[in-house]
Amino acid sequence: MNTHYYLGWFTDFVPERLSQVLREDITDRKSLVMISSNPLDDEVDGAVEHSWLDQAGILFDDYHLINYCVQSEDAHTLIQNASVIFLLGGDTLKQNEFLLSYELSDWIRKSSAIVIGASAGAINMSAKWLCSKTFGYKVETASVYDGIGLGNFSVLSHFDLENNMALVQDELSLLSEEIDVYASNKDCALRVKGNKIDVLGVVYLISHSEIQKLEETF
Repeated sequence: MNTHYYLGWFTDFVPERLSQVLREDITDRKSLVMISSNPLDDEVDGAVEHSWLDQAGILFDDYHLINYCVQSEDAHTLIQNASVIFLLGGDTLKQNEFLLSYELSDWIRKSSAIVIGASAGAINMSAKWLCSKTFGYKVETASVYDGIGLGNFSVLSHFDLENNMALVQDELSLLSEEIDVYASNKDCALRVKGNKIDVLGVVYLISHSEIQKLEETF
């Protein structure tokens, strides 16, 4: 049963409730493979996301970062052998381009590893996601991008919902007619395990242009 985590962004630390569930799920701790969100910049090393797992007491035998310094064939092998795959936060578009250019999405979909995404990484785990000026992207025209597609839904992660609720609902209305959209603030998480979706923090479901706040389940 595959398990996927769609995280927002945790400024200080991961809540204990989430840490506990991560510890229970991540029993194989041989290899953590992180996928850069800015693969041309070696300074994007996943230190913050790495620290979340450290704080939760989840340590691995080996740590790897996939960016353009790694050959694509080696990247495929690392993903094949990963215990956990972590798509880092940062630049959603650059990460999406990297996933495409290195043909990583299919390898991630086929992997039995636990897959975690933070902010941009969570968005790129979506089946599809909306790139628009409303969500901070430097584009003139809104476009829908294909993500990895670990589940048939979209994720808007790490966005100020309370102050922009009507705008978010309007912007995502068309996409929500096609697939469900889960929108969350920064200190939030979705865990998808089999057919069950668990929620931590402020998360809304937008479906067929209707929006509802979801109850926390862990």
